[in-house]
Amino acid sequence: MSGENQTNMPVTEFLITGFPGLRDQESRKTLFAVFLTVYLFILVGNFLLILIFSSDRTLHTPMYILVCGLAVLDIAITTNTVPSMLVLFRLESRSTPFATCFIQIVFFQGFFSTECFLLCLMAYDRYIAICNPLHYPNLMNNSRISKLMASCWVSGFICAAPPVVLTLRFPFCGSNQINHCFCDFASVLHLACGDVKMTSFVVLSMALSVLAFPMMYIVFSYVKIISSVLKIATSEGRMKAFYTCGTHMLVISIFYFVASAVIISYRIPGTSVDMRIIGILFHNIFPTLTNPVIYCLRTKEIRDSLFKTLKKGRILPKSL
Repeated sequence: MSGENQTNMPVTEFLITGFPGLRDQESRKTLFAVFLTVYLFILVGNFLLILIFSSDRTLHTPMYILVCGLAVLDIAITTNTVPSMLVLFRLESRSTPFATCFIQIVFFQGFFSTECFLLCLMAYDRYIAICNPLHYPNLMNNSRISKLMASCWVSGFICAAPPVVLTLRFPFCGSNQINHCFCDFASVLHLACGDVKMTSFVVLSMALSVLAFPMMYIVFSYVKIISSVLKIATSEGRMKAFYTCGTHMLVISIFYFVASAVIISYRIPGTSVDMRIIGILFHNIFPTLTNPVIYCLRTKEIRDSLFKTLKKGRILPKSL
């Protein structure tokens, strides 16, 4: 199928063209090398977190189950888009079947929603641990936290379904060129035949709701947490609580700051297509790259377990 389908025949595949301003061979080679390197770092960092968690039974607690769950989600988020992008950068363009494109959209939207809910659950875990420590063992045991994490995944994909269903009501009978590096929802919706303004508004409202409601609860939780921490008698206790919560707040802040910046950029007139693509790729990759670094550097238990794992594998000398 050609890039511009001028007939009324339905679109059966999409042509993904990548960055409009970076289609020369040299640029594509650079993009391939950069994204391959970043993807490998993401895989190594998050798989290392999972390995640390699975090999150290002292970390089998609700808080670290959540950290491990976030690492699994980060691997899924990048694996959904980056490998297909690497293929695109090796070629000048890449065709993808109609159904495959929408499957990628469902997973992209589902993972995004799931991460919002999972970060909200992490805030709830810290809220119970600090504000209601006596009830924590009953409210946040391993079995309960696993069920709540499963609920986050189910809820995330339930939220991803309506936008796709609304979009599939429209026929696709015009251009099949997607000016993006993967099947981005907004880019695909723009190709639908018909008036998509109302659908675009509904989908944007849903996306903002998925982003805003968990964020409001997170802010509420951390206001309560900070209030409780300030009441701790000893300065050592206050510092320990702030340090633990600070790690979660840093992870949450990076995710929400980048996500909000991307949504705002879509509403700013005159923003180039290349800048919008870079924004959404940054949102897709940067949090997943920084999360394992933050947890390994800022969490003493994970850091100590990492050294133990490296010593067992004889990567580090036992004297360290």
